[in-house]
Amino acid sequence: MAQSKILDIHGQPFELTIDEQQTDDNARVQQLLKRYSDNPTQGLTPRKLAQLMKRVEQGDLSALADLATDMEDKDSHLIAELGKRRRAVRSLPWIIKPPRNATDQEKADAALITELLEDATWFNDLLFDMTDGILKSFSMSELRWEYVEKTHMISGAEFREQGLFQLGKENRNELRLRSDDPSGTALNPFGWVTHISRSKSGYLHRAGLTSNLAWPFLFKNYSIRDLAEFLEIYGLPSKIGKYPAGASGKEKSTLMRAVLSIGHNAGGIIPKGMEIDFKEAAKGQADPFLNFVAWCEKTQSKALLGGTLTGQADGATSTNALGRVHQDVMDDIIESDAMELAATITRDIVYPLYALNGRSYSGPRRMPRFEFDLSEPEDIKLYSDSVPNLVDMGMPIPVRWLRDKLQIPAVENDEPVLGRVTATTPVDTATLKTQTAALKTEEPEQEDLDALEARLQKIASPLMDTLLEPVKQAVLKANSLEELRSNIIALAGELNTSELGAQMQLAIAASTLLGRAEVDDGR
Repeated sequence: MAQSKILDIHGQPFELTIDEQQTDDNARVQQLLKRYSDNPTQGLTPRKLAQLMKRVEQGDLSALADLATDMEDKDSHLIAELGKRRRAVRSLPWIIKPPRNATDQEKADAALITELLEDATWFNDLLFDMTDGILKSFSMSELRWEYVEKTHMISGAEFREQGLFQLGKENRNELRLRSDDPSGTALNPFGWVTHISRSKSGYLHRAGLTSNLAWPFLFKNYSIRDLAEFLEIYGLPSKIGKYPAGASGKEKSTLMRAVLSIGHNAGGIIPKGMEIDFKEAAKGQADPFLNFVAWCEKTQSKALLGGTLTGQADGATSTNALGRVHQDVMDDIIESDAMELAATITRDIVYPLYALNGRSYSGPRRMPRFEFDLSEPEDIKLYSDSVPNLVDMGMPIPVRWLRDKLQIPAVENDEPVLGRVTATTPVDTATLKTQTAALKTEEPEQEDLDALEARLQKIASPLMDTLLEPVKQAVLKANSLEELRSNIIALAGELNTSELGAQMQLAIAASTLLGRAEVDDGR
Protein backbone atom coordinates (compact mmCIF):
# COMPACT_ATOMS: atom_id res chain seq x y z
CA MET A 1 0.00 0.00 0.00
CA ALA A 2 1.29 3.47 -0.83
CA GLN A 3 2.45 5.77 1.91
CA SER A 4 -0.49 7.69 3.34
CA LYS A 5 -0.53 11.43 3.85
CA ILE A 6 -2.46 10.88 7.08
CA LEU A 7 -0.45 11.60 10.23
CA ASP A 8 -0.87 9.81 13.54
CA ILE A 9 -1.38 11.72 16.78
CA HIS A 10 2.40 12.19 17.05
CA GLY A 11 2.62 13.75 13.59
CA GLN A 12 4.20 10.69 11.92
CA PRO A 13 2.86 9.41 8.53
CA PHE A 14 1.64 5.82 8.43
CA GLU A 15 -0.03 3.32 6.14
CA LEU A 16 -3.77 3.46 6.66
CA THR A 17 -5.23 -0.04 7.15
CA ILE A 18 -8.70 0.24 8.60
CA ASP A 19 -10.53 -2.00 6.12
CA GLU A 20 -10.57 -4.89 8.61
CA GLN A 21 -9.89 -5.43 12.27
CA GLN A 22 -6.37 -6.36 13.28
CA THR A 23 -7.52 -9.37 15.30
CA ASP A 24 -9.30 -11.00 12.34
CA ASP A 25 -6.14 -12.27 10.62
CA ASN A 26 -4.14 -13.07 13.75
CA ALA A 27 -4.31 -16.80 14.50
CA ARG A 28 -2.63 -16.32 17.88
CA VAL A 29 -5.27 -13.79 18.94
CA GLN A 30 -8.09 -16.02 17.72
CA GLN A 31 -6.72 -18.79 19.91
CA LEU A 32 -6.46 -16.49 22.92
CA LEU A 33 -10.03 -15.31 22.43
CA LYS A 34 -11.21 -18.88 23.06
CA ARG A 35 -9.27 -19.39 26.29
CA TYR A 36 -10.84 -19.44 29.75
CA SER A 37 -9.62 -17.68 32.85
CA ASP A 38 -7.32 -19.60 35.17
CA ASN A 39 -9.42 -18.61 38.22
CA PRO A 40 -6.34 -17.70 40.24
CA THR A 41 -8.36 -16.88 43.38
CA GLN A 42 -9.36 -20.53 43.81
CA GLY A 43 -7.48 -21.68 46.91
CA LEU A 44 -5.82 -18.27 47.14
CA THR A 45 -3.28 -17.91 49.95
CA PRO A 46 -0.95 -15.05 50.90
CA ARG A 47 1.94 -16.98 49.35
CA LYS A 48 0.06 -17.60 46.10
CA LEU A 49 -1.07 -13.97 45.92
CA ALA A 50 2.50 -12.77 46.43
CA GLN A 51 3.61 -14.97 43.52
CA LEU A 52 0.81 -13.57 41.35
CA MET A 53 1.84 -10.01 42.20
CA LYS A 54 5.42 -10.87 41.26
CA ARG A 55 4.29 -12.13 37.85
CA VAL A 56 2.34 -8.91 37.35
CA GLU A 57 5.42 -6.87 38.26
CA GLN A 58 7.33 -8.77 35.59
CA GLY A 59 4.77 -7.66 32.99
CA ASP A 60 2.42 -10.67 32.88
CA LEU A 61 -0.79 -8.86 31.90
CA SER A 62 -2.73 -12.16 31.70
CA ALA A 63 -2.11 -12.79 35.40
CA LEU A 64 -3.27 -9.24 36.16
CA ALA A 65 -6.44 -9.61 34.09
CA ASP A 66 -7.36 -13.05 35.46
CA LEU A 67 -6.88 -11.98 39.07
CA ALA A 68 -8.92 -8.80 38.65
CA THR A 69 -11.73 -10.59 36.77
CA ASP A 70 -11.93 -13.28 39.45
CA MET A 71 -12.12 -10.64 42.17
CA GLU A 72 -15.01 -8.93 40.36
CA ASP A 73 -16.88 -12.22 39.99
CA LYS A 74 -16.55 -13.28 43.64
CA ASP A 75 -16.76 -10.03 45.63
CA SER A 76 -20.17 -8.37 45.47
CA HIS A 77 -19.04 -5.35 47.52
CA LEU A 78 -16.10 -4.75 45.19
CA ILE A 79 -18.21 -4.92 42.03
CA ALA A 80 -20.88 -2.65 43.58
CA GLU A 81 -18.41 0.08 44.57
CA LEU A 82 -16.51 -0.22 41.29
CA GLY A 83 -19.80 -0.02 39.37
CA LYS A 84 -20.67 3.33 41.00
CA ARG A 85 -17.44 4.81 39.74
CA ARG A 86 -17.64 3.24 36.30
CA ARG A 87 -21.22 4.33 35.63
CA ALA A 88 -20.80 7.87 36.92
CA VAL A 89 -19.16 9.21 33.74
CA ARG A 90 -21.84 7.83 31.40
CA SER A 91 -24.37 10.42 32.58
CA LEU A 92 -22.07 13.42 32.07
CA PRO A 93 -22.88 15.74 29.12
CA TRP A 94 -20.08 16.25 26.60
CA ILE A 95 -19.15 18.49 23.69
CA ILE A 96 -16.69 18.51 20.79
CA LYS A 97 -14.83 21.78 21.18
CA PRO A 98 -13.20 23.39 18.12
CA PRO A 99 -9.62 24.71 18.43
CA ARG A 100 -9.01 28.20 19.78
CA ASN A 101 -9.88 31.02 17.36
CA ALA A 102 -11.51 28.45 15.09
CA THR A 103 -12.38 29.20 11.49
CA ASP A 104 -15.83 28.53 10.07
CA GLN A 105 -14.58 25.30 8.49
CA GLU A 106 -13.03 24.11 11.75
CA LYS A 107 -16.34 24.75 13.51
CA ALA A 108 -18.13 22.81 10.77
CA ASP A 109 -15.72 19.86 11.19
CA ALA A 110 -16.30 19.86 14.95
CA ALA A 111 -20.07 19.87 14.33
CA LEU A 112 -19.69 16.89 11.97
CA ILE A 113 -17.80 14.87 14.58
CA THR A 114 -20.39 15.80 17.19
CA GLU A 115 -23.13 14.51 14.91
CA LEU A 116 -21.28 11.26 14.24
CA LEU A 117 -20.77 10.56 17.95
CA GLU A 118 -24.30 11.60 18.96
CA ASP A 119 -25.69 9.11 16.43
CA ALA A 120 -23.26 6.34 17.49
CA THR A 121 -25.19 3.65 19.37
CA TRP A 122 -21.93 2.08 20.55
CA PHE A 123 -20.48 5.18 22.22
CA ASN A 124 -22.05 4.81 25.68
CA ASP A 125 -20.96 1.17 25.85
CA LEU A 126 -17.45 2.24 24.91
CA LEU A 127 -17.38 4.74 27.79
CA PHE A 128 -18.27 1.94 30.21
CA ASP A 129 -15.70 -0.47 28.72
CA MET A 130 -12.97 2.15 28.97
CA THR A 131 -13.49 2.42 32.73
CA ASP A 132 -12.52 -1.25 33.08
CA GLY A 133 -9.00 0.14 33.34
CA ILE A 134 -9.75 1.55 36.81
CA LEU A 135 -9.17 -1.90 38.26
CA LYS A 136 -7.02 -3.51 35.54
CA SER A 137 -4.77 -0.53 34.68
CA PHE A 138 -5.81 -0.33 31.03
CA SER A 139 -8.71 -1.04 28.70
CA MET A 140 -8.59 -1.92 25.00
CA SER A 141 -11.38 -1.63 22.41
CA GLU A 142 -10.94 -2.39 18.72
CA LEU A 143 -12.67 -0.07 16.26
CA ARG A 144 -14.73 -1.14 13.24
CA TRP A 145 -14.77 1.33 10.35
CA GLU A 146 -17.07 1.76 7.38
CA TYR A 147 -17.23 4.24 4.50
CA VAL A 148 -20.73 5.64 3.96
CA GLU A 149 -21.72 8.63 1.79
CA LYS A 150 -18.12 9.74 1.36
CA THR A 151 -17.60 9.74 5.13
CA HIS A 152 -15.37 7.48 7.20
CA MET A 153 -17.47 6.37 10.17
CA ILE A 154 -16.86 4.15 13.20
CA SER A 155 -19.56 1.48 13.19
CA GLY A 156 -18.59 -0.19 16.46
CA ALA A 157 -16.00 -0.69 19.19
CA GLU A 158 -15.39 -4.22 20.52
CA PHE A 159 -13.91 -4.68 23.98
CA ARG A 160 -10.82 -6.90 24.04
CA GLU A 161 -9.65 -8.61 27.23
CA GLN A 162 -6.40 -7.46 28.75
CA GLY A 163 -4.95 -10.97 28.41
CA LEU A 164 -4.60 -10.46 24.63
CA PHE A 165 -1.82 -7.91 25.14
CA GLN A 166 1.72 -7.74 26.40
CA LEU A 167 4.21 -5.06 27.27
CA GLY A 168 6.92 -4.02 24.86
CA LYS A 169 10.41 -5.41 25.45
CA GLU A 170 12.07 -2.01 25.24
CA ASN A 171 9.23 0.15 26.54
CA ARG A 172 7.27 -1.16 29.50
CA ASN A 173 4.57 1.45 28.88
CA GLU A 174 3.89 0.23 25.33
CA LEU A 175 1.03 -2.19 24.74
CA ARG A 176 1.40 -4.72 21.94
CA LEU A 177 -0.85 -7.47 20.63
CA ARG A 178 0.30 -10.95 21.62
CA SER A 179 1.40 -13.00 18.64
CA ASP A 180 3.88 -15.69 17.61
CA ASP A 181 6.55 -13.01 17.75
CA PRO A 182 7.95 -12.91 21.34
CA SER A 183 8.00 -9.12 21.22
CA GLY A 184 4.35 -8.96 20.05
CA THR A 185 2.71 -7.02 17.23
CA ALA A 186 2.39 -3.24 17.14
CA LEU A 187 -1.17 -1.89 17.25
CA ASN A 188 -2.55 -0.38 14.05
CA PRO A 189 -3.04 3.41 14.21
CA PHE A 190 -6.70 4.46 14.10
CA GLY A 191 -7.64 0.87 14.96
CA TRP A 192 -7.73 0.90 18.76
CA VAL A 193 -8.98 2.89 21.74
CA THR A 194 -6.25 2.48 24.34
CA HIS A 195 -7.25 3.89 27.71
CA ILE A 196 -4.87 3.86 30.67
CA SER A 197 -6.44 4.73 34.02
CA ARG A 198 -3.75 6.06 36.32
CA SER A 199 -4.66 5.63 39.96
CA LYS A 200 -0.94 5.47 40.76
CA SER A 201 2.24 6.67 39.10
CA GLY A 202 4.62 4.14 37.62
CA TYR A 203 4.69 1.65 34.80
CA LEU A 204 1.49 0.84 32.97
CA HIS A 205 0.78 -2.45 34.77
CA ARG A 206 0.94 -0.67 38.15
CA ALA A 207 -1.53 2.07 37.25
CA GLY A 208 -4.71 0.22 38.30
CA LEU A 209 -6.08 -0.73 41.71
CA THR A 210 -5.75 -4.52 41.50
CA SER A 211 -2.65 -4.67 43.68
CA ASN A 212 -4.34 -2.47 46.32
CA LEU A 213 -7.62 -4.37 46.40
CA ALA A 214 -6.24 -7.91 46.18
CA TRP A 215 -5.07 -8.05 49.79
CA PRO A 216 -8.35 -6.87 51.40
CA PHE A 217 -10.09 -9.33 49.07
CA LEU A 218 -7.90 -12.18 50.36
CA PHE A 219 -8.23 -11.25 54.04
CA LYS A 220 -12.01 -10.87 53.75
CA ASN A 221 -12.35 -14.33 52.24
CA TYR A 222 -10.27 -15.80 55.07
CA SER A 223 -12.51 -14.11 57.62
CA ILE A 224 -15.72 -15.23 55.91
CA ARG A 225 -14.44 -18.80 55.78
CA ASP A 226 -13.55 -18.67 59.49
CA LEU A 227 -17.00 -17.23 60.26
CA ALA A 228 -18.65 -20.12 58.43
CA GLU A 229 -16.59 -22.62 60.44
CA PHE A 230 -17.43 -20.78 63.65
CA LEU A 231 -21.16 -20.96 62.95
CA GLU A 232 -20.89 -24.65 62.13
CA ILE A 233 -18.90 -25.51 65.24
CA TYR A 234 -20.30 -23.09 67.82
CA GLY A 235 -23.79 -22.58 66.49
CA LEU A 236 -25.03 -26.18 66.83
CA PRO A 237 -25.22 -28.33 69.96
CA SER A 238 -22.98 -31.38 70.18
CA LYS A 239 -24.57 -34.86 70.01
CA ILE A 240 -22.90 -37.78 71.77
CA GLY A 241 -24.07 -41.37 71.32
CA LYS A 242 -23.52 -44.00 74.02
CA TYR A 243 -23.55 -47.73 73.35
CA PRO A 244 -23.38 -50.55 75.95
CA ALA A 245 -20.30 -52.60 76.48
CA GLY A 246 -19.98 -55.49 74.10
CA ALA A 247 -21.91 -53.77 71.27
CA SER A 248 -21.20 -55.16 67.83
CA GLY A 249 -19.76 -53.18 64.94
CA LYS A 250 -23.17 -53.14 63.25
CA GLU A 251 -24.77 -51.64 66.34
CA LYS A 252 -22.08 -48.98 66.56
CA SER A 253 -22.63 -48.05 62.89
CA THR A 254 -26.37 -47.81 63.49
CA LEU A 255 -25.81 -45.46 66.41
CA MET A 256 -23.38 -43.31 64.37
CA ARG A 257 -25.90 -42.91 61.56
CA ALA A 258 -28.54 -41.89 64.05
CA VAL A 259 -26.24 -39.28 65.64
CA LEU A 260 -25.32 -37.77 62.27
CA SER A 261 -28.87 -37.62 60.92
CA ILE A 262 -30.90 -36.67 63.97
CA GLY A 263 -29.82 -33.00 63.78
CA HIS A 264 -31.24 -32.64 60.25
CA ASN A 265 -34.23 -34.96 60.50
CA ALA A 266 -35.20 -33.92 64.05
CA GLY A 267 -35.83 -37.59 64.83
CA GLY A 268 -34.50 -41.09 64.50
CA ILE A 269 -34.41 -44.58 66.04
CA ILE A 270 -31.66 -46.42 67.88
CA PRO A 271 -31.48 -49.92 69.41
CA LYS A 272 -32.69 -50.33 73.01
CA GLY A 273 -29.94 -49.83 75.53
CA MET A 274 -28.20 -47.05 73.56
CA GLU A 275 -28.39 -43.32 74.37
CA ILE A 276 -27.89 -39.97 72.61
CA ASP A 277 -26.98 -36.95 74.76
CA PHE A 278 -27.27 -33.34 73.51
CA LYS A 279 -24.62 -31.01 74.92
CA GLU A 280 -25.09 -27.22 75.02
CA ALA A 281 -23.48 -25.39 72.11
CA ALA A 282 -20.06 -23.93 72.85
CA LYS A 283 -19.97 -20.22 73.66
CA GLY A 284 -18.40 -17.81 71.16
CA GLN A 285 -18.64 -14.39 69.49
CA ALA A 286 -19.09 -13.74 65.76
CA ASP A 287 -18.34 -10.01 66.11
CA PRO A 288 -14.56 -10.25 65.55
CA PHE A 289 -15.09 -11.94 62.19
CA LEU A 290 -17.77 -9.44 61.10
CA ASN A 291 -15.64 -6.49 62.24
CA PHE A 292 -12.74 -7.73 60.14
CA VAL A 293 -15.01 -8.18 57.10
CA ALA A 294 -16.30 -4.62 57.62
CA TRP A 295 -12.73 -3.30 57.82
CA CYS A 296 -11.83 -5.00 54.52
CA GLU A 297 -14.89 -3.59 52.78
CA LYS A 298 -14.22 -0.08 54.10
CA THR A 299 -10.67 -0.34 52.79
CA GLN A 300 -12.01 -1.29 49.36
CA SER A 301 -14.47 1.62 49.42
CA LYS A 302 -11.70 4.06 50.31
CA ALA A 303 -9.50 2.83 47.47
CA LEU A 304 -12.30 3.06 44.90
CA LEU A 305 -14.41 6.03 46.03
CA GLY A 306 -12.13 7.92 48.40
CA GLY A 307 -14.41 7.33 51.42
CA THR A 308 -16.87 4.97 53.05
CA LEU A 309 -20.08 6.96 53.51
CA THR A 310 -20.90 6.98 49.79
CA GLY A 311 -21.02 3.19 49.96
CA GLN A 312 -22.23 2.28 53.43
CA ALA A 313 -22.87 3.90 56.81
CA ASP A 314 -21.92 2.53 60.20
CA GLY A 315 -24.68 4.32 62.13
CA ALA A 316 -22.21 5.85 64.58
CA THR A 317 -20.05 8.39 62.71
CA SER A 318 -22.20 8.75 59.59
CA THR A 319 -23.38 12.36 59.88
CA ASN A 320 -24.85 14.40 57.04
CA ALA A 321 -21.88 16.82 57.04
CA LEU A 322 -19.34 14.00 56.89
CA GLY A 323 -21.34 12.31 54.14
CA ARG A 324 -21.17 15.51 52.05
CA VAL A 325 -17.39 15.61 52.53
CA HIS A 326 -17.10 12.03 51.30
CA GLN A 327 -19.35 12.84 48.35
CA ASP A 328 -17.11 15.79 47.43
CA VAL A 329 -14.09 13.47 47.44
CA MET A 330 -15.92 11.00 45.21
CA ASP A 331 -16.86 13.85 42.85
CA ASP A 332 -13.19 14.80 42.58
CA ILE A 333 -12.28 11.21 41.66
CA ILE A 334 -15.04 11.04 39.03
CA GLU A 335 -13.87 14.36 37.59
CA SER A 336 -10.34 12.95 37.31
CA ASP A 337 -11.70 9.84 35.54
CA ALA A 338 -13.66 12.05 33.14
CA MET A 339 -10.58 14.12 32.25
CA GLU A 340 -8.57 10.96 31.51
CA LEU A 341 -11.38 9.54 29.36
CA ALA A 342 -11.73 12.82 27.46
CA ALA A 343 -8.02 12.83 26.59
CA THR A 344 -8.20 9.23 25.32
CA ILE A 345 -11.33 9.88 23.24
CA THR A 346 -9.74 12.98 21.72
CA ARG A 347 -6.63 11.02 20.75
CA ASP A 348 -8.17 7.72 19.56
CA ILE A 349 -11.63 8.70 18.25
CA VAL A 350 -11.96 12.41 17.58
CA TYR A 351 -8.58 12.81 15.89
CA PRO A 352 -9.04 9.82 13.48
CA LEU A 353 -12.51 11.11 12.51
CA TYR A 354 -11.07 14.57 11.98
CA ALA A 355 -8.05 13.35 10.00
CA LEU A 356 -10.19 11.22 7.66
CA ASN A 357 -13.16 13.58 7.23
CA GLY A 358 -12.14 17.11 8.23
CA ARG A 359 -11.84 19.60 5.40
CA SER A 360 -9.75 21.87 7.60
CA TYR A 361 -7.35 19.05 8.52
CA SER A 362 -3.68 20.02 8.43
CA GLY A 363 -2.28 17.90 11.25
CA PRO A 364 -2.86 17.19 14.94
CA ARG A 365 -2.06 20.71 16.15
CA ARG A 366 -5.48 22.20 15.25
CA MET A 367 -7.69 19.23 16.03
CA PRO A 368 -11.00 19.56 17.92
CA ARG A 369 -11.19 18.18 21.42
CA PHE A 370 -13.65 16.04 23.35
CA GLU A 371 -14.63 17.52 26.71
CA PHE A 372 -17.05 16.51 29.45
CA ASP A 373 -19.14 19.31 30.92
CA LEU A 374 -18.09 19.11 34.59
CA SER A 375 -19.62 22.44 35.63
CA GLU A 376 -22.60 22.59 37.97
CA PRO A 377 -25.32 25.25 37.85
CA GLU A 378 -25.05 27.93 40.48
CA ASP A 379 -27.79 28.83 42.95
CA ILE A 380 -30.20 30.81 40.76
CA LYS A 381 -31.86 32.45 43.80
CA LEU A 382 -28.51 33.75 45.04
CA TYR A 383 -27.68 35.25 41.64
CA SER A 384 -31.17 36.72 41.14
CA ASP A 385 -30.76 38.61 44.42
CA SER A 386 -27.19 39.83 43.92
CA VAL A 387 -26.82 40.50 40.18
CA PRO A 388 -29.51 43.25 39.97
CA ASN A 389 -27.79 45.10 42.82
CA LEU A 390 -24.43 44.92 41.03
CA VAL A 391 -26.03 46.16 37.80
CA ASP A 392 -27.64 49.07 39.65
CA MET A 393 -24.18 49.99 40.98
CA GLY A 394 -22.95 50.30 37.39
CA MET A 395 -20.97 47.07 37.10
CA PRO A 396 -21.04 45.79 33.47
CA ILE A 397 -21.90 42.06 33.53
CA PRO A 398 -21.91 40.08 30.24
CA VAL A 399 -25.08 38.09 29.58
CA ARG A 400 -22.98 35.16 28.35
CA TRP A 401 -21.22 34.90 31.73
CA LEU A 402 -24.54 34.76 33.59
CA ARG A 403 -25.91 32.15 31.17
CA ASP A 404 -22.84 29.96 31.72
CA LYS A 405 -23.08 30.28 35.48
CA LEU A 406 -26.76 29.38 35.62
CA GLN A 407 -26.55 27.00 32.61
CA ILE A 408 -29.47 28.74 30.89
CA PRO A 409 -29.32 28.26 27.10
CA ALA A 410 -29.65 31.18 24.70
CA VAL A 411 -32.97 31.69 22.89
CA GLU A 412 -32.92 30.20 19.39
CA ASN A 413 -35.06 31.39 16.48
CA ASP A 414 -38.69 32.00 17.45
CA GLU A 415 -38.99 29.58 20.35
CA PRO A 416 -41.34 30.76 23.13
CA VAL A 417 -39.80 32.35 26.19
CA LEU A 418 -40.99 32.91 29.72
CA GLY A 419 -42.47 36.31 30.60
CA ARG A 420 -43.42 38.02 33.81
CA VAL A 421 -47.10 37.91 34.78
CA THR A 422 -48.14 41.21 36.40
CA ALA A 423 -50.22 40.69 39.50
CA THR A 424 -53.28 42.90 40.04
CA THR A 425 -52.71 45.33 42.89
CA PRO A 426 -55.74 46.06 45.05
CA VAL A 427 -56.77 49.74 44.96
CA ASP A 428 -56.94 51.75 48.16
CA THR A 429 -60.34 53.53 48.16
CA ALA A 430 -59.17 56.26 50.49
CA THR A 431 -56.23 57.03 48.22
CA LEU A 432 -58.52 57.26 45.21
CA LYS A 433 -60.81 59.74 46.98
CA THR A 434 -57.82 61.87 47.91
CA GLN A 435 -56.48 61.86 44.33
CA THR A 436 -59.95 62.65 42.96
CA ALA A 437 -60.19 65.65 45.27
CA ALA A 438 -56.74 66.76 44.11
CA LEU A 439 -57.89 66.56 40.50
CA LYS A 440 -60.79 68.84 41.29
CA THR A 441 -58.54 71.30 43.08
CA GLU A 442 -55.84 71.27 40.37
CA GLU A 443 -58.14 71.99 37.44
CA PRO A 444 -61.28 73.70 38.74
CA GLU A 445 -62.18 75.36 35.44
CA GLN A 446 -62.91 71.97 33.77
CA GLU A 447 -65.65 69.49 34.43
CA ASP A 448 -64.71 66.62 36.75
CA LEU A 449 -64.51 63.96 34.03
CA ASP A 450 -62.55 66.28 31.79
CA ALA A 451 -60.10 66.95 34.61
CA LEU A 452 -59.70 63.25 35.22
CA GLU A 453 -59.06 62.60 31.54
CA ALA A 454 -56.48 65.37 31.36
CA ARG A 455 -54.74 64.07 34.46
CA LEU A 456 -54.58 60.55 33.04
CA GLN A 457 -53.21 61.80 29.73
CA LYS A 458 -50.56 63.80 31.51
CA ILE A 459 -49.37 60.80 33.48
CA ALA A 460 -49.82 58.07 30.85
CA SER A 461 -48.30 59.84 27.83
CA PRO A 462 -44.63 59.48 28.90
CA LEU A 463 -45.30 55.91 30.03
CA MET A 464 -46.79 55.07 26.64
CA ASP A 465 -43.85 56.72 24.85
CA THR A 466 -41.40 54.62 26.88
CA LEU A 467 -43.40 51.49 26.13
CA LEU A 468 -43.54 52.12 22.39
CA GLU A 469 -39.90 53.14 21.97
CA PRO A 470 -38.57 49.53 21.61
CA VAL A 471 -41.34 48.84 19.09
CA LYS A 472 -40.34 51.91 17.05
CA GLN A 473 -36.71 50.79 17.06
CA ALA A 474 -37.72 47.29 15.94
CA VAL A 475 -39.68 48.79 13.04
CA LEU A 476 -36.78 51.04 12.00
CA LYS A 477 -34.23 48.21 12.08
CA ALA A 478 -36.36 45.74 10.11
CA ASN A 479 -35.58 45.25 6.41
CA SER A 480 -38.54 43.00 5.67
CA LEU A 481 -41.89 41.95 7.09
CA GLU A 482 -40.39 38.64 8.24
CA GLU A 483 -37.61 40.42 10.11
CA LEU A 484 -40.14 42.84 11.63
CA ARG A 485 -42.24 39.91 12.81
CA SER A 486 -39.18 38.30 14.43
CA ASN A 487 -38.21 41.57 16.11
CA ILE A 488 -41.71 42.05 17.51
CA ILE A 489 -41.84 38.47 18.83
CA ALA A 490 -38.43 38.94 20.44
CA LEU A 491 -39.86 41.83 22.47
CA ALA A 492 -42.37 39.50 24.12
CA GLY A 493 -41.77 39.42 27.85
CA GLU A 494 -39.38 42.40 27.73
CA LEU A 495 -41.94 45.24 27.63
CA ASN A 496 -42.92 46.30 31.13
CA THR A 497 -46.57 47.40 31.18
CA SER A 498 -47.06 47.15 34.92
CA GLU A 499 -46.75 50.88 35.69
CA LEU A 500 -49.07 51.94 32.84
CA GLY A 501 -51.57 49.28 33.87
CA ALA A 502 -51.53 50.51 37.45
CA GLN A 503 -52.26 54.09 36.32
CA MET A 504 -55.10 52.89 34.08
CA GLN A 505 -56.57 50.89 36.93
CA LEU A 506 -56.28 53.90 39.20
CA ALA A 507 -58.05 56.16 36.67
CA ILE A 508 -60.89 53.69 36.13
CA ALA A 509 -61.44 53.33 39.85
CA ALA A 510 -61.31 57.11 40.28
CA SER A 511 -63.91 57.68 37.54
CA THR A 512 -66.16 55.10 39.18
CA LEU A 513 -65.95 56.87 42.51
CA LEU A 514 -66.48 60.23 40.81
CA GLY A 515 -69.61 58.93 39.14
CA ARG A 516 -70.98 57.70 42.46
CA ALA A 517 -70.21 61.06 44.08
CA GLU A 518 -72.13 62.93 41.36
CA VAL A 519 -75.13 60.64 41.81
CA ASP A 520 -75.04 61.21 45.55
CA ASP A 521 -74.91 65.01 44.98
CA GLY A 522 -77.88 64.81 42.60
CA ARG A 523 -75.92 66.07 39.58
